[in-house]
Parts: sequence; structure tokens; C-alpha cells
Amino acid sequence: MLASHTEADGRFMKHLRSVTPSSQLNPLPPPALDDMCPVARTAEIISGKWTLLIIRDLATGTKRFSQLERSLHGISPKTLSERLNSLEHEGIIKRQTFAEVPPKVEYTLTEKGQDLVALVETMRAYGQRWLLCDEA
Repeated sequence: MLASHTEADGRFMKHLRSVTPSSQLNPLPPPALDDMCPVARTAEIISGKWTLLIIRDLATGTKRFSQLERSLHGISPKTLSERLNSLEHEGIIKRQTFAEVPPKVEYTLTEKGQDLVALVETMRAYGQRWLLCDEA
């Protein structure tokens, strides 16, 4: 059973309403990250386009930038770089740079990142059960 909404949930929802065009006259400041509920904070970290797919790809092991770029069809190098930097900042991935020419950089999930793999697998199972088209 889900827990009831907390005061932090209420502040988060107020913040969401404050960023809509109709509330631009009196926007509320964003809530402190420490005040957000765990679900809202997790959603904030993983909600960026491509983020869960990066985590999915790193779940199978260490990858180089070019490997991630090839597996994520349609992502621009700039977007991939931004997502990787964001995930590194959040402690989800570890970036290792090697002193080589050309430079070699590898990305690996941290323990914190590994804990998100179960979420990706749950989403995969949901998609297979409910979102795949039936073949005629």
C-alpha cells in the first residue's frame, strides 16, 4: 500500500503548479531537495529523456562514450554528454578517464546506479506485458 502524501509532496505539487504559465505572476520558489519525497526526488533524477536508457545500457557493464552513442539511436553527442554529466553529478555513474591519445573515457554504474537497474527491469516487464502490440 502506498504511503499517504506528506507535507513535502504538497510543497512539490505547489511548485509544479507554480511553474505553469497561469501562475507566473506569483511563482513559488522550488522546494529544497531535502524536503522532496523520495519518489519525487528519484523521478527528478531519472526523468530526463535518455536517462533510463543510459542506465539500461550501463547495466550490462562498463561502456565508452562511443558505445553508448551507437546504442542510443538518435541521441546527439551534446545530449549524451549532458546526461552523463548529470548522472555523474548525482552519483549514479562513475567516469574514468585514461591518459591516452586519443583520450579514453569509460562509464560504469555506481552502487547507487545499480539500485536503479531493478526499476529499469520492472519497466521492461511492464512494457512487455502491457505495451507490446499483439501480432496478427
